[in-house]
Amino acid sequence: MEKKQMIQDYCRQFNMGGLTSDFDRILIEAEKSEVSYLDYTLELFKAEASHRERRNLERRLKVAGLPFSHDLNSYDYGFDNGLQKSRMSQLRELNWLDQIYNIIFMGPSGTGKTFLAAGLCFDAVQMGYKAYFRTMEQIITTLKMKDFTRSAMADYKRLVKAQLIVIDDIMLFPIEKDQAVNFFNFINQLFEKTAFIITTNKSPKDWAKMLNDEVLATALLDRLLYHCEVINLDGKSYRMKNRKTIFNEK
Repeated sequence: MEKKQMIQDYCRQFNMGGLTSDFDRILIEAEKSEVSYLDYTLELFKAEASHRERRNLERRLKVAGLPFSHDLNSYDYGFDNGLQKSRMSQLRELNWLDQIYNIIFMGPSGTGKTFLAAGLCFDAVQMGYKAYFRTMEQIITTLKMKDFTRSAMADYKRLVKAQLIVIDDIMLFPIEKDQAVNFFNFINQLFEKTAFIITTNKSPKDWAKMLNDEVLATALLDRLLYHCEVINLDGKSYRMKNRKTIFNEK
C-alpha cells in the first residue's frame, strides 16, 4: 500500500493526471489478467495520453467560444432549409478547410446558419484545427481593445494564428468607419492564410450600406468571396416552428 501511494504521489508530482485517476483500475486489471510488465507499462502510458488528449480538447473547445448548440450529429434533416444531406456530409469532411476555402451561409433568421457554422467549427476543433467562433461584434471589440487589454490581445493573437474563424451575423448592424477599416485590415491580413465561415442575413450588395462605404465593401467582398462557397438557406424559422410553450395543452 505504501508503494502504491508513492507511485500516485510521483504521478501528481510529474502532473500525470491520467495515471493518478486510472492507476487503481489498470493495476487491478493487470493483476487479474497477469499481463507482462511491458503491457502493464503500455496501459499506463495509454491512460496518460488519453487523459492529456481529453484535457487538450476541453481547453481548445473553451477558447473556441462555441454557442450552446453546436453538434451536427443532432442536426434535424427533417427541417427543410435547402441544404442537402449529401452537401452536409461534404462540408463535414473539411476538405475545403485544407484548401483555405471560405463558406458563407446566407439566409433569413432561423434557417440554421449559426448552428451549421458552429457545428463545422466544432468538427474542426475535434480534428485538431485551430478554429474559433466569434460574432461580428466580438471581432470588432477585440480589434478595438487589443492595444488596451490583455484579454483582447490574447484573443487577437489566437485569431491571427487560426486555421478557421467563424464570424457570425456579419453586417447585422451598421459599422463605424474606423471599425470598418480595422475589420478590413484584419480580413486582409488573414487573406489566403485562414479559412472563414460567415453567417449573414444580408446579401453582399447590402454590405455597403452597413459599412457606409462602397469601395471598402467591395474590397472586403473581393477577399471573402475569392475561393468561397455561398450557401443560400431558406424556409421558415426553425425556432418559430419548434418554439416551446409554458402552457399544458389539454
